[in-house]
Amino acid sequence: MDTIVSLAKRRGFIFPSSEIYGGLANTYEYGPVGVELKKNIIDAWWKTFIRQREDMVGIDTSIILHPKVWEASGHVGGFSDALVDCRNCQYRKRADHLIEEHFAAKGQEDVPVEGKSDEELDAMIQEEHILCPNCGKFAWTPVRKFNLLFETSIGIVPESESKAYLRGETAQGIFVSFKNVMDSSRVKLPFGIGQVGKSFRNEITLGNFIFRTMEFEQGEIEYFFDPEQVDWKKLFENWQNDMWAFVTKTLGIDPEKLRWREHTDEERSFYSERTVDLDYKFPFGFKELWGLAYRTDYDLTQHMEHSGKDIRVVDSSDGRKFTPHVIEPAVGLNRLLLMTLVDAYWEDTEKNRTVLKLKPALAPNKVAVFPLLKNKPELVDKAREIFRDLSADYAVAWDDRGNIGKRYLAQDEIGTPVCLTIDFQTLEDGTVTWRDRDTAEQVRVPVTEVAGKLRALLLE
Repeated sequence: MDTIVSLAKRRGFIFPSSEIYGGLANTYEYGPVGVELKKNIIDAWWKTFIRQREDMVGIDTSIILHPKVWEASGHVGGFSDALVDCRNCQYRKRADHLIEEHFAAKGQEDVPVEGKSDEELDAMIQEEHILCPNCGKFAWTPVRKFNLLFETSIGIVPESESKAYLRGETAQGIFVSFKNVMDSSRVKLPFGIGQVGKSFRNEITLGNFIFRTMEFEQGEIEYFFDPEQVDWKKLFENWQNDMWAFVTKTLGIDPEKLRWREHTDEERSFYSERTVDLDYKFPFGFKELWGLAYRTDYDLTQHMEHSGKDIRVVDSSDGRKFTPHVIEPAVGLNRLLLMTLVDAYWEDTEKNRTVLKLKPALAPNKVAVFPLLKNKPELVDKAREIFRDLSADYAVAWDDRGNIGKRYLAQDEIGTPVCLTIDFQTLEDGTVTWRDRDTAEQVRVPVTEVAGKLRALLLE
């Protein structure tokens, strides 16, 4: 993991936030190539699950919603983690993470912890005599709840009414906009509403780079259906298949590092009939990547009760009014990015180089253009001409610094699939050196064939 973090900073994927001020724990910024990779992953998700499906529409809801939204959803009263503090050094930790890490260190990674009550977590800490990982003492406070919602204030209303929250998930914005989507769009059940956006959680235990942060991006879908007309189990299975295909085919992830994990009765939300996680084997173990839950009609019913508005649907065939049920696939897009970096990382010991073997369509730069020598105007002019032509359709890197070998190695580390070198032979016969990232092989290709060859590569 340290190797990935180092590469991410060195090559401009991800930087610590506010670093010149000493940083702010577990906040990060995406650099020049990181923002391109993130955008490519988000675009692939949107294209696959929103744009290419006739039963899906997109939406973009507000980060700050009416406070009653979070009361209705249960977040104000029940969106919390179990917290413990070390009385000796004031180290703060999520109780379930403390216990999980303790058992993992003992080689017992499958000890069930999720869904345990505060009392049960307390008992496990006492029975195992788990020491503070910061100071080594056994001086924990009792387990207590800690609400994860970030509070803020709205300045345009009286102070007594000013409390608001940064959204803890993007789902609730979809639920409260359900009626507007139904009224304004020619959609009919079953259909889904998808959204990409920032969410915020005042996490107690953070870490593992961008896996768990206070600010993160979600790709969330609420798929609405009539439970009397649609078999939810079949629908659930279809979503599992679509999620698996996206990760393994679109993102190119090794299926051997993926698994489905069923939530136990203890950890599953009370309103969920079934919840499964698609886990990826990160360097720190199998962790949740993507969740899939059958939420029944809980959310829409809650918002009808708290708002007093009827947002049921009328069946046009018999006039029956009903509340749609929902299946929710929700993914952390930052986790998709981290998984993609980890899975693509490859050390080519034969050629002594580090390579990110990203799917070509996901790579931050699709091609890099190099003039062989930057002090030869004729080479630079030709290279810039090729750069301009390709950049009309693709993200193209320009590099004229140092020797060609170092330029190749730099592009390997950010995953650029192809490097084009413009040399004196280019001026003679109109060919360039096409260098493949994965094999490091070089061939001569006519300039007129570069765009077509690149287009074919990106479709693989």
